[in-house]
Amino acid sequence: MFMWLYLIIGINVLFTWQGLNDASFFQKNLFNVGAVKRGEYYRLITSGFLHAGWGHLLMNMITLYFFFPVVQNYLGTHAALAIYLGGLAGGNALAYYFHRYDDWYSAVGASGAVNAVVFSSIMLFPSMTIFMPFPVPAWLYAIGYLLYSTFGMDRQQGNTGHEAHFGGAAVGLFLTLSVKPELFQLHPVLSIILIAVLIGGFGYVRSKKY
Repeated sequence: MFMWLYLIIGINVLFTWQGLNDASFFQKNLFNVGAVKRGEYYRLITSGFLHAGWGHLLMNMITLYFFFPVVQNYLGTHAALAIYLGGLAGGNALAYYFHRYDDWYSAVGASGAVNAVVFSSIMLFPSMTIFMPFPVPAWLYAIGYLLYSTFGMDRQQGNTGHEAHFGGAAVGLFLTLSVKPELFQLHPVLSIILIAVLIGGFGYVRSKKY
């Protein structure tokens, strides 16, 4: 049943192994604004299977291992794959939007895709607990994470791709609500708050940047 999960993990491992051992392969497949402008749109996907190091890969794949089955069991394999790939592409698309004048900007990692799966799981089961490492209610984690990502996009501190994280979370939430619109009726307050934070966060960062 979890063949697709293992396949995704396997592709991430192979891409990362190849990228860390072949600088040319890494450079040809990472997300880079200038390259995307030249028409190399495949980077919006391939970059999501590359990682900057084994620790980066391990963190993403462990998270995916625990949350992907939740989405797959509840929404089905096709929907889970769509959320994963949609989060990957959507996260990079948002990063491109906010960095479209920065041809130098580059990024790698499956964080946008993994975030989409995590936020889909939260929308499905907002009362579950997320450990980070202390236990936090999933609904509170979701709100806090989006606010943190908004702050990160605004300040651009560190090497974290906050845009990809924010975009992946947005894709996960909206695709989940599209597949299961009844979730909006089950969790109306949380749905409204998360949508408001997403729209407000996007608008705030856009107003500060442009």
